[in-house]
Amino acid sequence: MPAPRVSFEFFPPQTLDASFRLWETAQVLAPLKPSFVSVTYGAGGTTRKLTHEAVTTIGRNYGLNVAAHLTCVDATRAETLEIVEAYAQAGVREIVALRGDAPKGAERFAPHPEGFASSVELIEALAADGRFTIRCGAYPEPHPDATDPQADVRWLKQKCDAGATSAITQFFFEAETFFRFRDAAEKAGVKAKIIPGILPIQSWAGAKRFAQRCGTSVPASIEEAFAAAARDGREELLATALCTELCDDLLQGGVEDLHFYTLNRPGLTRDVCHALGVTQSPNLEQVA
Repeated sequence: MPAPRVSFEFFPPQTLDASFRLWETAQVLAPLKPSFVSVTYGAGGTTRKLTHEAVTTIGRNYGLNVAAHLTCVDATRAETLEIVEAYAQAGVREIVALRGDAPKGAERFAPHPEGFASSVELIEALAADGRFTIRCGAYPEPHPDATDPQADVRWLKQKCDAGATSAITQFFFEAETFFRFRDAAEKAGVKAKIIPGILPIQSWAGAKRFAQRCGTSVPASIEEAFAAAARDGREELLATALCTELCDDLLQGGVEDLHFYTLNRPGLTRDVCHALGVTQSPNLEQVA
């Protein structure tokens, strides 16, 4: 079985120490030749400038294909399109178009009166612009705002019809969760590639908090395994094994692309990629 294509998500740093961690992460993972890397965008545009700086620096310094995140939160259409233009001028050719989470302190997302009301509207505008490859989000388990079990499939179909050519899923803990969603999406007529989002578990407590926030179910077996591993100090070994097993199950089921949520900590992601056969390509100049 061939090694998968991989991609990585980073987030923009807000402190000097975090900057060093991001650059180290990019340096460690760049040799794995990802098909793209993405840089997140804080709620309410809180990291707008930082995201732009990280996108341009990573693209320039590491030669990576960078997909910039863009959301609809707390911005007018004109402000959002200004950001789009700035990305284009910086050489960005891929955008991950998302509705975005509610701003801090708000319970639910509410569109700006003069802004894009949904990711579908944002994708339509980007498609009309014509300069970008557009990726979108997908939710294999019900989004917290989903009105019924099929709502996430319907939204994905609308986003792809609007111009998104691939979707990156929220993370999940069992391969069958992804396969059920993929099958439902295909049945609904979604032809775009659906890339599973993988969360290497840096911290089990942190992973559970993420899961609760985004509606990801936590299998009791994994909860029990981490409780046992914590007693023996084997959490990192368990995290590597579980993530590798999940990825292998996905590959056995026909998946060819994996997107890793790195949390700007490269070690676990690198180790899993190596276990899957994704290794550094030798530099011919170095071996000549």
